[in-house]
Amino acid sequence: MTKTESAPGARRKGSQTRAEIQEAALTLFTEHGYDATSMREIAEQLGITKAALYYHFDSKEAVIVSLFTDHMRAMDELLDWAAGQPHSPELAAELLSRWLTMSSQQGVRNMRFAVANHTALKTAMPTGQSSPLERTDRATRLILGPGASVQDQLSVRLALLSVHSAVLAAQGTEATNDDIVTAAMRTATLLVSHLFPDLPLLSLRGPEPPAE
Repeated sequence: MTKTESAPGARRKGSQTRAEIQEAALTLFTEHGYDATSMREIAEQLGITKAALYYHFDSKEAVIVSLFTDHMRAMDELLDWAAGQPHSPELAAELLSRWLTMSSQQGVRNMRFAVANHTALKTAMPTGQSSPLERTDRATRLILGPGASVQDQLSVRLALLSVHSAVLAAQGTEATNDDIVTAAMRTATLLVSHLFPDLPLLSLRGPEPPAE
């Protein structure tokens, strides 16, 4: 049984199958290359029929688009939650930690794919969507509040982009995803330590924001 398969005889729910397809496809794209991976190989990796695969995704491009749009949707939900909270140093650290958690889970694998397959991703993604930098700008404003200096804005932006930067820095090395995440968290902590000196070191948090 592959690591993405369910136990024999178990019935997958639709959402579970969709997530398993995304996971298997991303693994194959990373190991064998996007262009060299076929829909048939994705189905075989999961032990499902091509018909079952095409029920959820009609192409490799659709799988890639879903990975990135799901990630961006989760980021938007986090930012919407933070926008509804009173601004405070605690909220700022919470938002930054949860942003980095999302970037360190599915995000780091997405970014490694994006770095290695920039052309394929650019071709597949629909136009007219807000960019990751627009979300970074919104997160920066929510973390700092009004009137922040340019230097503080740059520090927070760099912290928010630390996972992306670590992925780029890892090219040509044997760094694992865990290595990338550890380096990114250390970097982010150093970048914002002067802004929140009384708060503990940043750490990965659960994916869901706390109840209001």
